[in-house]
Amino acid sequence: MTQTPAAPVRVLLVDDHDMFRAGVRASLDDGLEVVGEAADVDAAVAQVERLRPDVVLLDVHLPGGQGGGGAEVATRCAHLPSEGGTGEVRFLALSVSDAAEDVVAVIRAGARGYVTKAVDGHELSAIVRRVASGDAVFSARLAGFVLDSFGTQSADVAVHDDELDRLSAREQEVMRLIARGYTYRECASELFISVKTVETHVSAVLRKLQLSSRHEIARWAAARRLL
Repeated sequence: MTQTPAAPVRVLLVDDHDMFRAGVRASLDDGLEVVGEAADVDAAVAQVERLRPDVVLLDVHLPGGQGGGGAEVATRCAHLPSEGGTGEVRFLALSVSDAAEDVVAVIRAGARGYVTKAVDGHELSAIVRRVASGDAVFSARLAGFVLDSFGTQSADVAVHDDELDRLSAREQEVMRLIARGYTYRECASELFISVKTVETHVSAVLRKLQLSSRHEIARWAAARRLL
């Protein structure tokens, strides 16, 4: 009896550098099918919604959207089903950055793994397959960041994680700056976004946390030792 070959893992490449996307596409093994590409947040969200890939290879720092980069893409596309039979669309961060804040932000947004761009094509292909099958994959160094963030918080902070997780990575950045007393203009300068975008994020923070003023944001953050 002839065995039916396994369906290819459907992959979406999201990175704002054309040459890098071309290099990744060329280096992936047979059995991984690149079904689309995107170079910014909004295009990535549209492609995920349209194509429903098994795995999104996602750069952390992306232009567009509300300034939240790869974490924003994962947040906006949370729990979408894939069309390849693997369940939900899964996100694998692939970035030049190995900074703890980048790793933790995109994992909080829902990514199933995080690897740096130093990875070779064969290893990356194996990791994509593992993520498609439901595994979470990190290098030892990056896994340490995740464990430190999720496993060693105080009980008081852990109780309120569900509230913090309502906020996107960029909303959390804005929230912390506002809580520290930054003006909207100072926030915009610090994060390289517009004052209007800061105002939008603050409105979202107030709505999601059911607060009514920036002073309440400061008290909320201080009570959770987030400053």
